[in-house]
Amino acid sequence: MTEALTSHPDLPVTDAPAEALPPAVTDVEAAVHAVADRSRAASRRMARANRAWKDRGLRAVGAALLEHQDRVLAANAQDVAAGQANGTSAALLDRLTLTGARVQALAAALENLANLPDPVGNVVRGQTLPNGLRLRQVNVPMGVVAAIYEARPNVTVDIAGLALKSGNAVILRGGSAAAHTNAALVAILRDALESVGLPADAVQSVDEYGRAGAGVLMRARGRVDVLIPRGGRELIQTVVTNSSVPVIETGEGNVHIFLDASADEEMAVEILLNAKTQRPSVCNTVETLLVHSASTVLPAVAAALRGAGVTLHTDDRIRAALPAGVDSVPATDEDWGTEYMDLDLAVAMVDSLDEAVQHIRTWSTGHTEAILTNDLANAERFIAEVDSAAVIVNASTRFTDGGELGLGAEVGISTQKLHARGPMGLTELTTTKWIVQGEGQVRA
Repeated sequence: MTEALTSHPDLPVTDAPAEALPPAVTDVEAAVHAVADRSRAASRRMARANRAWKDRGLRAVGAALLEHQDRVLAANAQDVAAGQANGTSAALLDRLTLTGARVQALAAALENLANLPDPVGNVVRGQTLPNGLRLRQVNVPMGVVAAIYEARPNVTVDIAGLALKSGNAVILRGGSAAAHTNAALVAILRDALESVGLPADAVQSVDEYGRAGAGVLMRARGRVDVLIPRGGRELIQTVVTNSSVPVIETGEGNVHIFLDASADEEMAVEILLNAKTQRPSVCNTVETLLVHSASTVLPAVAAALRGAGVTLHTDDRIRAALPAGVDSVPATDEDWGTEYMDLDLAVAMVDSLDEAVQHIRTWSTGHTEAILTNDLANAERFIAEVDSAAVIVNASTRFTDGGELGLGAEVGISTQKLHARGPMGLTELTTTKWIVQGEGQVRA
């Protein structure tokens, strides 16, 4: 690994095999393996739970979060204060912070999950063969799902809720920055599950084992069925590089919006303000704006963004086209590849749809790209030629979100192409099983 990847505060600095680790880490290995084994036992019980039982569990968790909201917020205040003292960036502090409204939103998301259909047992396809064999391919739980994430206590609840509804057990590694909050949340989740007869071990954490525990979790192949990293590029790439457990990669969001020549000014201003300023610290926030050279709406868009406090990182052509009083800073190649997660926006001028698509192909992380246009042909070409997990026409990039797309919540947004792509909801936490029923048939 590079030095940049080994420096992450919540991940191990070594990828040495377990037998090469010092005794203290070997003890951690045994402890994490015991957690995983308990998760396996809990996953077998969860796989047998029907929808009504799982929904009772979700509603019990939601009610417990509201009942113990003061406890959660007090724990979160400790983490936020520590983050401020350590110089944590404003973007990460925003992700770390819980408020009463955010706790209520988490409870509402759990209620939404309870109202969604159960993916387990859904028949993907089926047929009766000429020899009389009856075939069904059905969705079944993954089993033991692990997640490694940073400074995002809401993810603790989102992933646990999705795992429960899809019949899985989950192991969480939430990172040191949110240690107090996650400990409170996990305890509340476990007690709520037990209160309705579901196994408390369906939700467990390895936070107490620190970086060494994260390393063991990444190497727990056979005990853990799938591992999902969620966070910045450094964390994700460390997990992808060092894990022997199958990984579903959730990528960073270097998100683009292409402002076509035909785009309406009022719509462009409203969408760009929403996409950049509503919550700058999240992965579906726009980071690069590409403006067609024939567009006439740049002055209004730029003025609105600057008025909202956005720093514009512009190329020479954009800078020359800005109206008087709208300032910017010169963009470098680094800006085109940066996920700012803050009130910064890279802005470039292009002469065609082809040039915009080429820029996106060069710099995109494959998360979300959008086009603002009144030209149907250009919209269709953009959809066909841009290869990202989500492609949006005439709407904010902030809609790339499991809750907004009707999935109830999301584990993360996958930017890979195998198994799952885009917001990962309930169905994406299942795999399939073939069921073959016969009446004595043998193969000729």
